[in-house]
Amino acid sequence: MSAIPATPSPPARFTLPAETVLRARERLVLDHFRDEVLQDWDATLSTFPHPHYELIAQMLVHDGDSEVRDYYHDTRAAFPDQDHELITFRHSADAVIVEFWLLGTHNGFLGKIPPTGSKHRTRMTAYFIFDENENLVTERIYFDQLTILKQLIAGLDKRKPTGLLKLFGVLKGMLATAGSKPDPRLSNTTPPNLSN
Repeated sequence: MSAIPATPSPPARFTLPAETVLRARERLVLDHFRDEVLQDWDATLSTFPHPHYELIAQMLVHDGDSEVRDYYHDTRAAFPDQDHELITFRHSADAVIVEFWLLGTHNGFLGKIPPTGSKHRTRMTAYFIFDENENLVTERIYFDQLTILKQLIAGLDKRKPTGLLKLFGVLKGMLATAGSKPDPRLSNTTPPNLSN
């Protein structure tokens, strides 16, 4: 009688953690979203052992407590009423993937872009990545900057001199930030090993 060959274990990327782990991750991410809307930065930052954001559209990294607090400050100065509408949650072996709408009214400077007073509602995806000890180590956010900018410009009355002046300020601000170099932590990537 011949032995039945052992079934090889699937690679870790194909194996989801236990449901209790997935539920704990999801709860942490929901708390993170809630605390961001409440602008409770201490609570939001407590969801990470070391805060780390990656904004793929801008190829920017905000790493550490101070940089992430500055990011929170700057985005809430631009959009004081920033909020989220959750669309869906998905789980992977090492992440919670959230699709959501980001909403806000542009009432302050967004980098070098002056306030337009316009509202935006932009669909985004965020990957909340966990390490082998179930610590949240990265929030990686994907979105289309042009979608936001189009909405901010669309709200301007271009028939009035004040609207044209704001449009000129927005274009000038966009050009001032267009030449920034991508963070090498995001641009220097290595293909995954898919052999196991």
